[in-house]
Amino acid sequence: MGKIVDVLKSGKILVSDGAWGTFLYEKGMKAGECPDAWSLNRFDDVVDIAKSYADAGSDMVESNSFGASYYKLEHFGLQDKAADINEAAAKASRKGAGPDKFVISSIGPTGKLLVTEEVTEEDLYNAFKVQAIALEKGGADAVCIETMSDADEAVCAIKATKENTKLEVITTFSFDKTVQGTYKTMMGLSPVDAAKAALEAGSDVVGTNCGNGIERMIDIVKEMKAAYPDAFILVHANAGLPENRDGKDFFPETPQMMADQVEGLIKAGTNVVGGCCGSTPAHIAAMKKVVDDYNAKHAA
Repeated sequence: MGKIVDVLKSGKILVSDGAWGTFLYEKGMKAGECPDAWSLNRFDDVVDIAKSYADAGSDMVESNSFGASYYKLEHFGLQDKAADINEAAAKASRKGAGPDKFVISSIGPTGKLLVTEEVTEEDLYNAFKVQAIALEKGGADAVCIETMSDADEAVCAIKATKENTKLEVITTFSFDKTVQGTYKTMMGLSPVDAAKAALEAGSDVVGTNCGNGIERMIDIVKEMKAAYPDAFILVHANAGLPENRDGKDFFPETPQMMADQVEGLIKAGTNVVGGCCGSTPAHIAAMKKVVDDYNAKHAA
């Protein structure tokens, strides 16, 4: 199947998948339950989520391993199962996606802060190393280190993957719009700072996920692309900005509303288009149609 970066070098725009958490709740996950443990205990349900995105047209699917680091699993007393859970997560996505799609297994933040000396860089490196090795063993093609806000933590994850596996690395950060109109992560990183840290550490693809709908993602991509014109950029956008309805987050953008903004995202410099919170297979299918039309028009 080759490598993701080789496909991107050809100029083809790829489509990623959408939200996973919502699916798990629809399948019966209870509040306070460990989502990542479903990869062991409810394997077939996790396979079904990956398959639903592959069937919707995703060229790549993530895995149910966002919170499967030692430190996140420790909350559930499952830290000793980290390798098993990550391997199962990658296997589930591989089975659901089939042999012709990329599996970009998810690695999320640990929830530990280096700045407060809760952990050391070595601690984080070792935790991410366990994940990366297990994800590769389970059949992943790449890791998607996502929802990052701290450059040092992201770099630990990138290096742990690059130095211990042959997996490609995608690194995305989550940004909030400030009152000044700029974009910053929770730890104060700008899009350019975030991209710089990830690229210098060896990430093959950079980008942004969560926190914003496509409209704001376009601004973030433009900043990254202006500073790093040769970088490959992935965007996992929310289905709009969340609205609180009856105490729950509701994401207002329909599949067509997201699809209508995809061409603008591509023109800003995005190479991989996908969804995050609030997005469903229906959203991905609508976005896929736009991407297919774009690829057909711009085929070499």
